[in-house]
Amino acid sequence: MKSAKIFFGSDEVAKEHTSDRVSPYSGEVVSTAPICTKHDAQKALKIAKEACVEAKKSTLSQRCNWLLDVASKLREQKEDIAQTITDEVAKPITFARIEVERCIETVTLSAETMRTMHGETINTDAMPSGKKTMAFFTREPVGVVVAITPFNFPLNLVAHKLAPALVAGNTVVLKPTPEAPLTAYKFAKLFIESEYAVKDALSVVYGDAEVGSALITSDIPRAISFTGSVPVGDIVTKSAGIKKIGLELGGNAATFISDSADLDLAATRCALGAFVNSGQVCISLQRIYVDASVYDEFATKMANESKKLVVGSPYDDDTFMGPLIDAESCERAMSWVQSAIDEGARALLEPKIDGRIFYPCVMADVRDDMAIVCEEVFAPIVSLVKVNGFDDALPRMNNSPYGLQFSVFTNDLDLTKRAISELNAGGIVINDMPTLRFDIQPYGGVKLSGVGREGPKYAIEEFTEIKSVVIC
Repeated sequence: MKSAKIFFGSDEVAKEHTSDRVSPYSGEVVSTAPICTKHDAQKALKIAKEACVEAKKSTLSQRCNWLLDVASKLREQKEDIAQTITDEVAKPITFARIEVERCIETVTLSAETMRTMHGETINTDAMPSGKKTMAFFTREPVGVVVAITPFNFPLNLVAHKLAPALVAGNTVVLKPTPEAPLTAYKFAKLFIESEYAVKDALSVVYGDAEVGSALITSDIPRAISFTGSVPVGDIVTKSAGIKKIGLELGGNAATFISDSADLDLAATRCALGAFVNSGQVCISLQRIYVDASVYDEFATKMANESKKLVVGSPYDDDTFMGPLIDAESCERAMSWVQSAIDEGARALLEPKIDGRIFYPCVMADVRDDMAIVCEEVFAPIVSLVKVNGFDDALPRMNNSPYGLQFSVFTNDLDLTKRAISELNAGGIVINDMPTLRFDIQPYGGVKLSGVGREGPKYAIEEFTEIKSVVIC
């Protein structure tokens, strides 16, 4: 199975005109997808709207069994789905398998969470102006949800939208990344072919701006969940109209290495956080602020740890890092590095490109005014900045238009408490990389990093409306 197809609700449809997906590693065609139009998007939305009635009537038991059935089938097809991820986006196969495992957890957790989601009773006589009544609120599905997903986690980020939305009783129109249509198609097929499926609750269309715009600007969806770049997120916000909008956008993750930190641990974890998935992660570690007293020692350890990482074919089990998503990304990454060198920074590891593989790059003597630390690089590049303690690092870490996740390496309890309180980000990690994420947690950022939170419980809240009831 190499050809993705449209799902207009439960109907699988092929189109004459298709586009090829070429492997970032081999350059070979690995999948094809239909070329969709705005009319396809509108048709999918209409089907989703009509299916809302039955979706809302479906029982929670059916919907939970639906998700658990998908998780079971996904486990059976784990290797095939992992290979598809590697084919389409060149994620190293070991990490592709991990993504499938995480997806199974996300789907399962969504079902388990929804079983215990409930409303609350309200004491209306708590204030003198009230009176004793029976009052409570319930949660109801919002209706139609539009889900738009990126290439870097082409399976699990789809799961973070589909599973909470569907288990809450909504219908969904999914537009997956053009870079991984087959991954999304195979995953969606598990939902649609399940014996517990709610008829026509899920549709899948493919494409870029035309299809995305048709989905976002339509009056049919009540909620939009988008993961992608800040510029596109800005367009979504301005174009959507009055809807519930969840945005998971860019990041510029930073960490602080204090003089009390375990430097071996910090270097090992920072190398992983900076270079996993070739740095193509919203919470990829990009800025490391190091106390001056341990700067040179940490820089040496960081460079040595980065050298150990196995770079090469994404199909080899031992490979840690494969290619970037496209040649343009390699060119952009090299321009970031060269710009920093021209401004006085040093490359502790020689900048190197082999095909579309951009080797791990550790930059030292970086200043705050260099573009390499001001913008999101989305590549395997990390910058070391020397600081005089946390008081010096704090404003520098916060001085970013992004605020997704930060971390601190320290054995100082007072510093830990300060970091949790004063760092301005959606997530704070102590003694590990800011790239650490557990799917059960609330995940999202502040400032330009986004609006709303993912994680099954928190996504379900986004995909439901509160209905207040009073019985006098």
